[in-house]
Amino acid sequence: MTVSTPLRPAGPISPADTRGMPHAGGAGLMVAALGVVFGDIGTSPLYAFKETLNPEHGIVFGPEVVLGLLSLIFWGLMVVVTLKYVVFVLRADHDGEGGILALEALARQAVGGEGARLWMLKALGLLGLVGAAMFYGDSLITPAISVLSAIEGLEVEAPALKPFVIPITLAVLVGLFAIQRKGTGTVGRVFGPVMLLWFAALAVAGLWHVIQQPQVLVALDPRHAVRFLVTHRAQALSVLGAVFLAFTGGEALYADMGHFGARPIRLAWMFIALPALALNYFGQGALVLANPAAIDNPFYRLFPSWGVVPMVVLAAMATVIASQAVISGAFSLTAQAMRMGYLPRMEVVQTSGQAMGQIYMPGVNWLLMAGVLLLVVGFRSSSALSAAYGIAVSITMVTTTLLAGVVAYRLWRWNRVAVLAGVAIFAGVDLTFVLANSLKIVHGGWFTLAVALVVMVVLTTWFKGRHLLIQLVAAEQLPLVPFIESLLAHPPHRVHGTAVFVGPRPDVVPHALLHNLKHNQVLHDQVIVLTVLTCNTPRVEPAQRIEATSLGHGVWAVTARHGFMERPDVPEFIRTLAYQQGLAIESMSTSYFVSRASIIGAPLKGMNPVRQALFRSMQRNAGRVSDYFMLPANRLVEMGQRTV
Repeated sequence: MTVSTPLRPAGPISPADTRGMPHAGGAGLMVAALGVVFGDIGTSPLYAFKETLNPEHGIVFGPEVVLGLLSLIFWGLMVVVTLKYVVFVLRADHDGEGGILALEALARQAVGGEGARLWMLKALGLLGLVGAAMFYGDSLITPAISVLSAIEGLEVEAPALKPFVIPITLAVLVGLFAIQRKGTGTVGRVFGPVMLLWFAALAVAGLWHVIQQPQVLVALDPRHAVRFLVTHRAQALSVLGAVFLAFTGGEALYADMGHFGARPIRLAWMFIALPALALNYFGQGALVLANPAAIDNPFYRLFPSWGVVPMVVLAAMATVIASQAVISGAFSLTAQAMRMGYLPRMEVVQTSGQAMGQIYMPGVNWLLMAGVLLLVVGFRSSSALSAAYGIAVSITMVTTTLLAGVVAYRLWRWNRVAVLAGVAIFAGVDLTFVLANSLKIVHGGWFTLAVALVVMVVLTTWFKGRHLLIQLVAAEQLPLVPFIESLLAHPPHRVHGTAVFVGPRPDVVPHALLHNLKHNQVLHDQVIVLTVLTCNTPRVEPAQRIEATSLGHGVWAVTARHGFMERPDVPEFIRTLAYQQGLAIESMSTSYFVSRASIIGAPLKGMNPVRQALFRSMQRNAGRVSDYFMLPANRLVEMGQRTV
């Protein structure tokens, strides 16, 4: 008989689960969201407006140029961030989660129920992978450009300190990556207030200069943006690549939705972040109108000499927060990719007993640190780094637009014409910025694209190799039910305790069970054949978590399901099964049996030798099954399985 039973809620309530509670969306969550969601876009004023004024664009400085640039930045913030992300994309709530992989899963769900063609599902999967790969490129460059641009403020008041900018930046970054293993719980409590102070400083400094030069507000008229693009057609793409720096970090509004919910993010953007950013950009514009010499660093020139050093300190804190958000995002994205079958198992350290999403991945952390430090040493200035910044983010924004369009039409059932018009407008804007940022490829943009390409190769190689390996192993597998029936007709010696055999499919005999019978010639009093499945949703409802089938004589076939935002805890699954089915399972008398398949000699059909070598290398260095499933080391039996 098959029994599907509900589970007791396990673990604390996640922030995403609080969205319907009375306090959700309040001032507390708004301030907390500032410390995680808006760190990247909130530190863009450090370098964005300065880069639009870079003489290398070939534009002669003048009042109309400044007004045109301000108009482009303001209306870009309104269209790309406010209208696209805040108004529309944040509606794509996948069980409380956001981000490119969650959006891809939602899009696949939207088309999968209507007999979608295989090519459509593959196209959606490819879009999600491209967006994820580009995020890793962004994860490298955001800490480098953010922290470096903050420390460069020391040059404004003390040019003699210029030789120390790179060493100080490297020291800050090394310290940032070194403390990741401690977790962000303690530091996270001060992130929100610090960013609130940061946005207040942006707003006050900008407002002061706007009051001095109120004529700068005419840039609110979008005709100044249009006039600039028409007048400077030859330089427009180059300038738009710099303007785009003001929007980098906009993707984080959706990616971090699962931490706080859509409402607090919307409120924090509309009432704190957007006004502060707009005032600061207009303040920088007002300053350079009054003092053209300030174009060397208009952000720090906003402040009096006595305020520069405090602002450098505050900016360093803000950029560390921005970097922290991206690094944590890389950990979360990697964990999602592992559970969705795109990456091999890697070590995951839970850094909080209350928040499941607070994790630390040593391998990812040190790879990111090495890449970030190389970027700082190689480019040596935020202006040089800006040439490499933007291309990855702009491509991610295109994939978000296309996936959101699929969700709007196929899942939300919006009007086809309206969806097509919206996708055409937003995709047109996104592709314009992709084209603009493509000019940066030869000046450093190649680096982030190269990183994204390597990530894509790794993701697709592991996914395909794992699929081919499963097919090879399947040829050697036996159907579970007939095997158990024949086994129990002439049962081996039964021993006290419970044995849990973890297998890849619920209908076949786990390799570990076969080897246990072959070598030990015993069967435990209770045998649980367990299959753990990752669902295409962030979390699994308690009622759908466990499916148990009794095969008689103390043998159970159990399927446990978890979402791609949840860690598979096999001992917890077994405890829940015992509670729901009334089974006498003692933790200390329960043994866990797993097997690990590997390829020896024979090639995998359908995969070229280079990618096959990569797959084998990844397989050899993959984390242990026991760590991934959180199995106790003192009650674990691991067996090898080689496919020739």
